[in-house]
Amino acid sequence: MPTIRFTSALSRFFPDLGQTALPGSTVAELLQGAETQFPGLRRYLLDDQGALRQHVNIFVNGERIQDRDRLSDALAERDEVFILQALSGG
Repeated sequence: MPTIRFTSALSRFFPDLGQTALPGSTVAELLQGAETQFPGLRRYLLDDQGALRQHVNIFVNGERIQDRDRLSDALAERDEVFILQALSGG
């Protein structure tokens, strides 16, 4: 199963958030599993159309995903997925 990790900024909203192995052959499927385990996570990451929010990035094995709209990037069994929510402000 792919392993998913999150930026520490999200732990303020989801204290139990941590590195987790979840099933999924695409980024979309992986995020659906993450939503089941951490209810409410998707609204922080995705907009109303299901696309990745502007200030959120997802990396698979260190490479940023290509499909920010449908999240159709394929995942393999040993892939490492990192979700980074950028912080903005001044």
